[in-house]
Amino acid sequence: MQNPAASPPYNYRVVRQFTVMTVVWGIVGMLVGVLIAAQLAWPWFNFETPWLSFGRIRPLHTNAVIFAFGGSALIGTSYYVVQRTCQTTLAFPKLAGFTFWGWTAVIVAAAITLPLGYTSTHEYAELEWPIDILITVVWVAYAVVFFTTIARRKMEHIYVANWFYGSFIIAIALLHIFNNLSVPVSFMKSYPVFSGTIDAMVQWWYGHNAVGFFLTAGFLGMMYYYVPIQAERPIYSYRLSIVHFWALIAVYMWAGPHHLHYSALPDWAQSLGMVFSLVLLAPSWGGMINGIMTLSGAWYKLRTDPIIRFLIVALSFYGMSTFEGPMMSIKTVNALSHNTDWTIGHVHSGALGWVSMITMGSLYVLVPRLYNRQAMYSVGWINTHFWLATIGTVLYIASMWVSGVMQGLMWRAVNPDGTLTFSFIQEMEERFPYYVVRLLGGIIFFAGMLLMAWNVYKTIREEKNRDGESNLAEA
Repeated sequence: MQNPAASPPYNYRVVRQFTVMTVVWGIVGMLVGVLIAAQLAWPWFNFETPWLSFGRIRPLHTNAVIFAFGGSALIGTSYYVVQRTCQTTLAFPKLAGFTFWGWTAVIVAAAITLPLGYTSTHEYAELEWPIDILITVVWVAYAVVFFTTIARRKMEHIYVANWFYGSFIIAIALLHIFNNLSVPVSFMKSYPVFSGTIDAMVQWWYGHNAVGFFLTAGFLGMMYYYVPIQAERPIYSYRLSIVHFWALIAVYMWAGPHHLHYSALPDWAQSLGMVFSLVLLAPSWGGMINGIMTLSGAWYKLRTDPIIRFLIVALSFYGMSTFEGPMMSIKTVNALSHNTDWTIGHVHSGALGWVSMITMGSLYVLVPRLYNRQAMYSVGWINTHFWLATIGTVLYIASMWVSGVMQGLMWRAVNPDGTLTFSFIQEMEERFPYYVVRLLGGIIFFAGMLLMAWNVYKTIREEKNRDGESNLAEA
C-alpha cells in the first residue's frame, strides 16, 4: 500500500472531470446509435422529425462516440498517465481545466448543430468552421499541457504509453488542420479549398488516420499503461513496444487510399494504399501480442478478474479488426465488401470491441484510484457488464458480417442476359432480420454502459475508507 503523502501532489481534478464525462458521453452516443439502428430496421423511428432523421443523427452518433466518449477518455487517461509516469504534477492546471471546458463546449456545439443540419459533409469532420477553430484552440492547449508535463518530468525515461499519446496529439492536429482548410461563406457554412478527387484523397487521408491515431495510437497508449497495472506485471516486451510504436506511426499515415478503390483516384495511389494497409498487419499484431502476453504467469486472472477480461478481450478484438481491415483493403475483396454492411461490422468490431472495451477496462482501473477507494463499488456488476458488452458486440458484428457478404453477393449476381438477378428492394428485404439482430446487440451493449454508469456513481458516492487510503498498488 502506497502512502499518498509520499507521492508528488498530482492534479486529479481535471482527470476526474474527463472520466465522469466519458461515461456520460458514452451513454449519449450509444443511445443515439441504438436509435439509428432502430431507424434502419423500422424507418418510422425518425418520428417524421427532420432533426431526428438518419442523415442528421448519424454524424451526431459518430462524433459523440469518437470525439465525445473516446476523446474524453483519451485526454483524461493521458493526463493521469503522464503525471504518474513522469512523477510530476500536470503543467499549467488552469490551461488543463480550459481543455476540459473547451472540449465540452465543442461537444455541446456538435450536439446542437448537427441535428439542425449544419455540416461540412466530410465524414468524421462534419463540424463547421467556427467549431473547427475552437477544436484547434483546445487541442493546442492540450498539447502544451501534455508535452510541458513531459518536459518537467522527474525521470529521465519517457514511458512508451506517452509516446503513443504524444503521436496521437501531434497527428490529430496535423490531420484536423489540413482536412478542414475551407473558405467561410457565412457564419455556419464554408466550402473546402480542395475539390473533386483531391478533396476525396485528403478526406480519407484524414478519415483513415483518425482511425489510426485517434482510435488506435491513443488507445494503445491507454493499453500500455492500464494492462500492466491491472495484471501487476511489466509489459511483456518493452523492446517490442518501441518497435511497435515506430512501425505503426511510420506505416499508418499512408493507408488511406484503400477507401477509394475503383474510384477516380489514380490506380497507383489505390495500390499503394493497399500495400501499406497489408504491411500494417505486422505492427498491429505485434502490439496485440505484446499486450496479451503481459499476462504470462498470471493467466488465472482471466478467471478471477473481470477488469482483466475487459482489457484482454479488447486486445483480441483489436487483433481481429486489424486483420480484417488489411484483408478488406485488397482490391478483389474490396470489390465485394465496399459500401456493404460488412464495412459496418468491421468498423464496430474496432469501435465496440476494441475502443469501448479498452476504455471501460481502463476506467474500472482508474476510478477507484481517482477517488481513493479500495475498489469499484461492485465487482459483480463489472462481470455482468463484461458479458453484456461481449454478447452485444458479437451480435452486432456477426449480423453485419453475414448481412454484408450476402448484400455484396446479391449486388453482383447477374442473369445470363446480363441483367441483375435481384432488385434493390429484394436485397433490402433479405437484410431486415440482420438489422433487428444488430439492434438487439446495440441494446445489450447500451445496457452494459448504463450498468457501468451506476457502478461509477456508487463508487464515487461511497464514503472513504477510515484511514483515507486505497489498498490498490499504483505505479
